[in-house]
Amino acid sequence: MNILLRIQCSQLLRIPKVSGRAFHKDYRLPAPQNFSDYESIKQDFKIEVPEYFNFAKDVLDHWAKMEKTGKRPSNPAFWWVNDTGEEVKWNFQELGSLSKKVANILIESCDLRKGDRVIVILPAIPEWWLINVACLRTGTVLIPGTIQLTENDLLYRLQTSMAKCIITNDTCAVTVDSIAHKCSILKSKLIVSEKPREGWGNLREMMKNASDDHSCVKTRHNETMTIFFTSGTTGSPKMTKHTHSSYGLGLSTNGRYWLDLTTSDIMWNTSDTGWAKSAWSSVFSPWSLGACVFVRYMPRFEPASVLKTLSRFPITVFCSAPTAYRMLVLKWDSSYKFKSLKHCVSAGEPINPEVSEQWKNKTGLDIYEGYGQTETVLICGTFKGMKIKYGSMGKPSPAFDVKIVDENGSILPPKEEGTIGIRIRPNQPLGLFAGYVGEPFKTASVVCGDFYITGDRGYMDEDGYIWFVGRADDIILSSGYRIGPFEVESALAEHPAVLESAVVSSPDQIRGEVEFVDELPKTISGKIKRNELRKKEWGKV
Repeated sequence: MNILLRIQCSQLLRIPKVSGRAFHKDYRLPAPQNFSDYESIKQDFKIEVPEYFNFAKDVLDHWAKMEKTGKRPSNPAFWWVNDTGEEVKWNFQELGSLSKKVANILIESCDLRKGDRVIVILPAIPEWWLINVACLRTGTVLIPGTIQLTENDLLYRLQTSMAKCIITNDTCAVTVDSIAHKCSILKSKLIVSEKPREGWGNLREMMKNASDDHSCVKTRHNETMTIFFTSGTTGSPKMTKHTHSSYGLGLSTNGRYWLDLTTSDIMWNTSDTGWAKSAWSSVFSPWSLGACVFVRYMPRFEPASVLKTLSRFPITVFCSAPTAYRMLVLKWDSSYKFKSLKHCVSAGEPINPEVSEQWKNKTGLDIYEGYGQTETVLICGTFKGMKIKYGSMGKPSPAFDVKIVDENGSILPPKEEGTIGIRIRPNQPLGLFAGYVGEPFKTASVVCGDFYITGDRGYMDEDGYIWFVGRADDIILSSGYRIGPFEVESALAEHPAVLESAVVSSPDQIRGEVEFVDELPKTISGKIKRNELRKKEWGKV
């Protein structure tokens, strides 16, 4: 088997080489705020799971009470800005009052009940956060979707989820109206807009007269809280079910240990509101620790706007995708000064070591990589105070017993490649999903022996660090060798003409080829569709 390299190139975007390790003169290595070292995390970690748990009542309302009695700093709970100078700030008490108004609208105007499903497709506007909390308060099941969904994507999600309500904006409402006749379960539609639309309730207008007198429903910890559609890199998107405890409690691990947040922190995560990472770092992780969620509304990712925002606002923790960091490094100039920033993290895909080096050289800050899935909370990561091994995903999260296993679920020794697995027997750990909705065979297929199988290949070194090799179906076999695409892609990324690359196998029996393209096929979440590239190559045979 030979290798096909598909490369997107740009002669204008260049990352200069780093000579030696002459890092930024303001280089700083802050100590962890919530733990002493990694070993103490593993040793002391324990979360009690009560029979009943609701994040809105047990966490958000707790912080509201702490505010009222002066036991929480004056940081806002939510801070939103945009390019036109608009700004929204809420403390936890205001967040509570406004979300109760939305909760009453869901119950009274939309006639929704506990367990009913609500699809929410909105950009990063304040109402998105209010709806998240309102769904918690009413026990309705939130199903987020990205505004990049096509008509077919949206129809698939509406029909598959059997959602009774959809909440969206002007743009998406047009698409919804064109397909609503095919969705018999859909009963109510809310629009977030400055103008009315026939057949839709206008959420902003309805909030003006809604009452904030609302009592949170009682939810068991194992009842369904949210459903995320997977990104669909290897097939049709699946509905991944999380409970009030798997995310509501499980993501506190991310906030406490990987993000290392406190009530004094201001956290900015640039993830799209349609994906699980937004729940991770824009809702549950920061608010679990009483930190402020910061949001900069951008219709599209603009590196210059991000750099200016980090310079202007007192953001202390920043989270973005590896591709975003690469764009920021390319756009960087010496005028940007991040006076408050002290912790940077990345997730979603492996980050190229050279980008990490460049970021540290320019800002004095390391990028702490994390790894997880829609089905999980943080699986492993690099934590503050831990030695950073560039290219590694760090060590297992304290929430999980992570091992590298073979096809029979047997644990493999260090440095031997296998599948990354999470031990689920005899007891399923907190933070793991509750299954794929309506797909028992698919749910069963991700269990092997005593382990949940992530589908990602990797190995563990002698120090316990985990190294990503690739998706199980991305591994390339060539002349008896197993080749991980990430290793090749990392090498390609060092060339100044390469913007991004995807390495897949090609059935050419004589030689491989290198193909340069203007754009790589991607899912709506921005992940490269390697299965589509493979199909294209194998279709040539």
